[in-house]
Amino acid sequence: QVQLVESGGGLVQPGESLRLSCAASGFPFRDFAIGWVRQAPGKEREVVSCISMYRNIVYRSTYYLDSVKGRFTISRDNAKNAVYLQMNSLKPEDTGNYYCARVRSNDCSKDVGAMDNWGKGTLVTVSS
Repeated sequence: QVQLVESGGGLVQPGESLRLSCAASGFPFRDFAIGWVRQAPGKEREVVSCISMYRNIVYRSTYYLDSVKGRFTISRDNAKNAVYLQMNSLKPEDTGNYYCARVRSNDCSKDVGAMDNWGKGTLVTVSS
């Protein structure tokens, strides 16, 4: 069955960095776009970033929420069935549970409803 397992969350101070990892299994990983979805305390889930199917180095699309552009970088390694989210210059408003989610297609979506499988999440807390 489809499995998505996140790791790398933790407690950091504002301005510091974290790298989240998502290990995927149970489906043809290279055929699907993968997203990172965040749920902040008391708020609804939102797609923070997404990376499309990676047919070759030319064809690839990514999506970033406006508030993380320039600070977060998403990447994928199809040989390892893994997706990463490098988060730099973290802010307290980045705090939340971060979920790795499979998009129901090979291209990115900023719609939470487009995700069809989810990991259990990893908690990121940014606080001084």
